[in-house]
Amino acid sequence: MALEIKRLSDALGAEVTGLDPTDVSPDEGARLSDAFLEYHLLCIRSVPLNASDFVRFSRIFGEPKLHVLKRNRLADVPEVTLMDSTYHTPADKPNDLAQDRRSAWHTDDSYLEVPAKATLLQGISVPESGGQTRFCNTRLALSALPESEAEQFSGLKVVHGYDTQRAPARAKKRTQDEQEQTPEVVHPLIRTHEDTGAGAFFFNPNRTDRVVGMERRESDRLLDRVYEQITQNRFRYDHEWRAGDILVWDNRCLVHSVNMDFSVGQQRIHHRILISGDRPQ
Repeated sequence: MALEIKRLSDALGAEVTGLDPTDVSPDEGARLSDAFLEYHLLCIRSVPLNASDFVRFSRIFGEPKLHVLKRNRLADVPEVTLMDSTYHTPADKPNDLAQDRRSAWHTDDSYLEVPAKATLLQGISVPESGGQTRFCNTRLALSALPESEAEQFSGLKVVHGYDTQRAPARAKKRTQDEQEQTPEVVHPLIRTHEDTGAGAFFFNPNRTDRVVGMERRESDRLLDRVYEQITQNRFRYDHEWRAGDILVWDNRCLVHSVNMDFSVGQQRIHHRILISGDRPQ
């Protein structure tokens, strides 16, 4: 079957079929790279890959990097992290799903000076219903603003941290060594995409704490407005997982969240790889 790429939604995303991720030709790799920049998210329909094959495939999009939390890395292939969001007992599932940080909109790695440019996530075991990963396009959200309103965000710098009082739930605890690796950093609120030159909101509700130089109340008002803009349904795509799906998305212009409403005992397990990027400008 020949490689085929089809749009998934008006907002973002494309489905890739007819590809063997363990044997990608140079021409297929070039088409994937171009489609990644055009659609911001690709869904490669596959069967679950072993961790080593997953890493080899990921290199089409750049160089894999290690996740900060060492306990999540696979022992034999540390570029891959195990993401197990299964509710193993009824006590594991909170009554208020907003208390699980995965439910909140975020972009990976923004609390680092040089965040990951892309994320690859492969479905190993998925629940029968629920558990979707949801995405919003922050490039479209910015371009949809009237020029007069967009100007108020231009040139602003924001502080990103491993945790922030603005987040609906607390982050996982870090070791002392991991804390030393993750001090607060400052990034532009409007990021220029290194490969396309397009502007996008670079905002992480789980990590973005405040606007540099603003009083807290004014900063919160402005960041709340950004949140309201980027999470509109017209900029959104929800992915229904199949086991074996590989999603690759662009953290420079997308935010994502997880629908954590699925049944206790239904396995939800993924393998994840982060791709090295550049410091936001």
